[in-house]
Amino acid sequence: MENQIALLDQAKSTLVDLAIKFGPKVVVAVLIIVAGVYAGRSLGRIFDRSLSRINLDPPVRLLLVRLLRLVVLGLFLIMALQNLGVELLPLIAGLGVAGAGVALAMQGVLGNVVAGLTIIFTRPFRVGEYIAVVGVEGKVEAIDIFSTRLSHIDHSIVVVPNRKLVGEILHNYGHIRQLDLSVSIARAADLEPALAAIEVVVAADPCALKEPAPSIGVSTLGSGAITIAVAPWVKVTDYASAGGALNRSIIEKFGVAGIQYPAPPLEIRMAAAGQTTH
Repeated sequence: MENQIALLDQAKSTLVDLAIKFGPKVVVAVLIIVAGVYAGRSLGRIFDRSLSRINLDPPVRLLLVRLLRLVVLGLFLIMALQNLGVELLPLIAGLGVAGAGVALAMQGVLGNVVAGLTIIFTRPFRVGEYIAVVGVEGKVEAIDIFSTRLSHIDHSIVVVPNRKLVGEILHNYGHIRQLDLSVSIARAADLEPALAAIEVVVAADPCALKEPAPSIGVSTLGSGAITIAVAPWVKVTDYASAGGALNRSIIEKFGVAGIQYPAPPLEIRMAAAGQTTH
């Protein structure tokens, strides 16, 4: 019993000594971390206002603000550890060895992070633009640190890892696309009426943009047909439906104007004497 009491007294004495020795340092360390949290938030708000002046995309601006807050909090955490008397050099060396192992195990993830930062700073595309890359295409809905999310014409979502976007040939359509339509007529005499009719149809179509100006002209000359290219510009959101609507309007306009389409080709085969044909 006396031994247990002695052990309790010794434990109490040890705890009191530790509290006296490290208590103030722990309190100061906690205050430093709390100050770091508030400093990170304040600097983040200031940084966010500065970034809003250079017209950065909201997701990119949010990511940069979060990175700044983490850096500020990390600096205050180092100050707190130094206040507690923690040797930082061995700790940094240990973290470096552990980080090397983690980096080897997570090459794909880190590659996405590096690629995401590259996209953020080089800005090959922005949220809201329509892009085509690595065999997929769609409107950019979000740019995250690990991946980029696209919305496809068929209302599906395509998630592309960022490392697949960097270093590849990327086609950025922006916010508009050009239709590639064509119509054939049979007679040269119908050329001018056909061009005038197509211009009227395109000008009246609500999806066809006035600027950039549409491209309408003869594309190919065949033995039995004249092909006219019709290439107006439309918004990305109207691209899927605008082509069908324009084709229908052109057909109706040609019917009213009496413009003839090329006759279907005829194939004539001559059978040799003594042979039967089927």
